[in-house]
Amino acid sequence: MDGISTYLYHGKLSVWEWHKIILSLNAGIATQLLLSLFKVKGVLHYGIAGNANPQLQIGDVTIPQYWAHTGLWNWQRYGDGPEDELALESNGDYTRTIGYLKFSDYNNGTECSKSSENLLNNVWYQPEEIFPVNGIPEQRQHAFWVPVNKHYFAVAERVQALSLGRCVNTTCLPRNPMVVRVKRGISANVFTDNRAYREFLYSKFNATAIDMETAAVALVCHQQKMPFIAFRSLSDLAGGGSALSNEAAVFTTLAAQNSVSVLLEFISLLSS
Repeated sequence: MDGISTYLYHGKLSVWEWHKIILSLNAGIATQLLLSLFKVKGVLHYGIAGNANPQLQIGDVTIPQYWAHTGLWNWQRYGDGPEDELALESNGDYTRTIGYLKFSDYNNGTECSKSSENLLNNVWYQPEEIFPVNGIPEQRQHAFWVPVNKHYFAVAERVQALSLGRCVNTTCLPRNPMVVRVKRGISANVFTDNRAYREFLYSKFNATAIDMETAAVALVCHQQKMPFIAFRSLSDLAGGGSALSNEAAVFTTLAAQNSVSVLLEFISLLSS
């Protein structure tokens, strides 16, 4: 959440690590530079992330199968609704296929699933425009859910038995953290510390890990046809909602270490 750390693999598995490069733009640029300057065979991205899945806890390490950038919106003018065409939609610039967030659903005082109007109206989530390395020059494609490498994801199943740290000094988590492959992770240039939005992301996208940069790394790798996977250890329940979530500051270091432990175990399995 506060930076990116990425291992880029060369023929002899030497390591390059980038720290404290924040936000998706810089993460994407850094990844593109590294792929351009070095003979990379794959990208393993790791770090900590917020959690949208209430069934998991701080310290668990998630390995999402898909990543999406959820920070690209078409903000619909007041008065228009789901049936109204978006500006520039007919040109193929924007779409209503992914879905929207209706702000009035979250007005204070909403009762019986009915709400008053809200001047913020709706925002529609949009896919990114991409230009794959093997595509037709100047001909854009669109991508929202970007899959990780199938082989990497299969190998990651074998990491799930790894034992992870549970305690910081004498303060321990309620159960032993676990490694779990999940369906989806999402990124945006937003620090999500809001329970209502976290619950929306979980119900709308079935997302678990929430961070600021992994989707940018995934999109660059997708464009460059580079194998990619990410390991994100959960450092907090985004927006709170439990007593444990208030202890995020205590367990952030533990969460980071668990992410590194999973990465190293994955490397050993990938190399064997």
